[in-house]
Amino acid sequence: MLLSSFARPVRFSDASFCLDLSFLRSWLEVKLVETVLVNEKLTLDDYEAVGSLSASVQSLRAEARSLVPKLHGRKVWMVNSTARGGGVAEMLPRMISIMRELGVETEWLVIGSDKPEFFTLTKRLHNLIHGSGDPHLTSEDRAVYDFVSQENADALKSRVQPSDLLVIHDPQPLGSGAILRRALDVPAVFRCHIGLDESNQQTRAAWDFLKPDAECYDHAVFTARAYIPDFLLDKAAVITPAIDPLGSKNRDLRATRLGGILCNSGLTTMQHPVVSAEYPQMATRLAPDGRFLPANQSGGIGLLFRPIVTQISRWDRLKGFKPLLDGFVQMKERAARSGAGDEIHQRRLQMVRLILAGPEPAAISDDPEAKEVLEELMSAYVNLPRLLQDDIALVSLPMSVRKNNELIVNALQRCSSIVVQNSFQEGFGLTVTEAMWKQAALLGSRACGIRQQIRDGVDGRLIQTPEDSEEIAMRLDELLQDVEGRVSLGQSAQRRVHDEFLVFSQVRNWLTTLGNCVQHWGAQH
Repeated sequence: MLLSSFARPVRFSDASFCLDLSFLRSWLEVKLVETVLVNEKLTLDDYEAVGSLSASVQSLRAEARSLVPKLHGRKVWMVNSTARGGGVAEMLPRMISIMRELGVETEWLVIGSDKPEFFTLTKRLHNLIHGSGDPHLTSEDRAVYDFVSQENADALKSRVQPSDLLVIHDPQPLGSGAILRRALDVPAVFRCHIGLDESNQQTRAAWDFLKPDAECYDHAVFTARAYIPDFLLDKAAVITPAIDPLGSKNRDLRATRLGGILCNSGLTTMQHPVVSAEYPQMATRLAPDGRFLPANQSGGIGLLFRPIVTQISRWDRLKGFKPLLDGFVQMKERAARSGAGDEIHQRRLQMVRLILAGPEPAAISDDPEAKEVLEELMSAYVNLPRLLQDDIALVSLPMSVRKNNELIVNALQRCSSIVVQNSFQEGFGLTVTEAMWKQAALLGSRACGIRQQIRDGVDGRLIQTPEDSEEIAMRLDELLQDVEGRVSLGQSAQRRVHDEFLVFSQVRNWLTTLGNCVQHWGAQH
C-alpha cells in the first residue's frame, strides 16, 4: 500500500492509540532506501604525493576552481540499486569522496524492493539493452516497474530538495528519478552504464519500455556514443568509467602483503605465519562432488608458482564464462595429445590453471540470475575428467567486507599470467581496466566497452568471436607462449589507463556535465 493511500490513522481493535503515520513513513523510507556511508581515508594530497599521479591531480584541482562554483548550494544525490558488486558500486565511493573534497556536497542512496519480480524485470531490461533476451514486455511488467518506482520515489521525496541535483544510475531507479523530476522540478541526470553499439529488436524493446521515464531527464550520460538511443541524442554526453589507482583493488602489493591476502582469504596455505588475521569470510572453490569448500583444500590452486588464466566478473551469461571454460579445456586436451614442440611451453601448458571467479551470488541483491548461471557452470565442471577439474577453479568470492573483497581481486589479478574478459556484450568492463593498470596481459572480446580500452596487439589481444571456444584456445596458447609479448602488452596497457581511465578525469568530466545540466535547467526556468 502506498503512503498516499492512507486517508486517516490506522486503528487497532480495542486499542487506545493510533499508529503514528510519520513513524510509518520513516520506517518505510529506511526499508526501501539505504544511505550508503562514504568514508574514504585518502585525500587528493595523498594522490598528488605519488609522482606518476601528481600532474593529473593538479590539473583536476585547477579546472575544479571554475567548475565547482556552478554547483554551489546544490546537493548531488547519486542513486543506484546496490551498494556492493558491479562497476557502479565500485566507482561511486572514490568519486563521491573527491567531489566532496573539491567542495560539492554529494550523497549516495540505494533503492530497494521486497518484490523479487522487480529485480527479475530490471535484469531482463539490462540484458535487452545489451541486445539479448526475450523482447516481449507486458502490461504486468509495466505495473511492477511503476509500482516499485513510485514506492521508492515516495521514500526519496523527504530527502531531495528542489535545489538539489539527481544522478540516477541505470534502469533500476530510472522510474523513481523520473517521478521526482516531475514532482519536485529538480534537475536530473540519467547515467546509463550499459549498452549495445548496434540497435536490434531487443534494444528497441528495452528503450521503448524506458522511454517515458528517460526522456524527462535534463541530461543523460553514456559510456559510448554508440550506446545512446536516438531520443536522447540531443541531451547526452559520454563519460567513460574509471578506476581509483590507490584503492584496495588497484594499489601495489608487496610480496609479503600479497602472500598475506592469499592466505587470509583461504586461496592458499602458507607454511609460515602471516601478520594479519584470517578474513571473517573465506573464498571457496567448487569441489568435484559439487560442494563449495575452502579454496586452499587439496593443495590449493597454485597461485604463486603456476601460470594462471583468470576471469573475474559477475556470474552473468553475457560474460562468456562457458566458452572460456570450453576453450581452456580444448587447449589442455590438445597439449596432452600433441606432446610436441617447445619443451618449456609444453611444461607451461601442463601446469597452467584457469580461475573463474565471481561474487557469492546471495550477496548481490539486484542480480537474481547469478545463482542460475553459476549452477550451469558447476554442472559443466563436475562432468569434466578429474585431471581437468584439478586445473580449473570455480571460486566464490566473499562480499561481506568490501575492502577484503577488493584486495582478493587485486591479488588474483596480480598472480595471473593472463586476465580474460570474454564478454558477449560489455558496457565497459572495469575488471579490464583494473587488470590493465596492473600490467596484466589481457585477452578480451570485441564487445564495444572492451575495445574502447584494449587496442588489439598494443594493450592486449582481442577475440573475434567470444562464443568460439576454438579461437579462445588458440589465443590463450599464443599468449602463454609469448612471454616477452605479454610484458610489452602489459606495459602499454598501464600507460593507456594512466592517460584515459583514472578517477581524476572522470570527476572532471562529471563536474562539467553537472554544471551543464544546472545551466540548462536554469535556462528553462
